[in-house]
Amino acid sequence: MIQLAKEELAENQEAGKQIGKNLRQLRTSKGISIEALAKQIGVSKLTLLKIEQGEGNPTLSVIWKIANGLHIPITALLSFEADVAIARANKAMKLSSSNDEFIVEPLFRSQGLMECYRGYLQPQCRYESEAHRLGVVETVTVMAGQLTIEVEGESHHLSAYDSIHFKGDRPHAYINLGKETAVLHFLISYSLL
Repeated sequence: MIQLAKEELAENQEAGKQIGKNLRQLRTSKGISIEALAKQIGVSKLTLLKIEQGEGNPTLSVIWKIANGLHIPITALLSFEADVAIARANKAMKLSSSNDEFIVEPLFRSQGLMECYRGYLQPQCRYESEAHRLGVVETVTVMAGQLTIEVEGESHHLSAYDSIHFKGDRPHAYINLGKETAVLHFLISYSLL
């Protein structure tokens, strides 16, 4: 068990280094200073510097802010490039909320227009998602458990194998009022805007 924790820690550190390398490359290719990006997305310069140096372990919220600020899919920061890719259960990179109640595993990216994720929302928890950039559409399928999704204040209850499709460029929240972890599959689609 301790060895698994060490392996997982090493994988997360390697992922953090890759995120930092990609962030620096994408930011500089767009001609954006670290100060300008920090101000634009509301994340401290020090936090961005640590991420770029591979020292930070950014939360899901910070990763989304960076991706939205750079107008890129989140997976562009994570480097998924392969002709054939397999996403094994419990082996993918994990991005979590600040309190670890919501964890997502980025799985695949298709030509930068679509991303696929697996997500886990703990029982009796709520995750508030900021609005994504204009044109983003989310499709969520509940694979296990129960989920309520709020989009602009309207609630939609889903059971196992139910799916929902909504404009993700609006504030939305994922709520698990059940007694078991909700397991979700997400497709995030980007328009060509």
